[in-house]
Amino acid sequence: MPEIGRIVKVLRGKDEGDYAIIIGIVDDRFVLIADGDKRRFDQPKKKNAVHLLMQPVVSHEVTDSMRETGRVTNAKLRFAIQKYVQAKGE
Repeated sequence: MPEIGRIVKVLRGKDEGDYAIIIGIVDDRFVLIADGDKRRFDQPKKKNAVHLLMQPVVSHEVTDSMRETGRVTNAKLRFAIQKYVQAKGE
């Protein structure tokens, strides 16, 4: 189930194989993702949730920041993804 702050792996499209974080939910099919690097917070990618592999991790830093201010810094997005990838060992 998509939720704000969840780390995802892109399965289809130009960014295939990359990790990103859900920063918005458009409707029951589409979400907005950003990685803080190629895809910044200000210009998120609208992606079909079927084309994303939901990871078992939710970044609480991103979730808290989105709840408090309605936005998150690109540095926080990059940090959360980097931390997850290192912990996973990829």
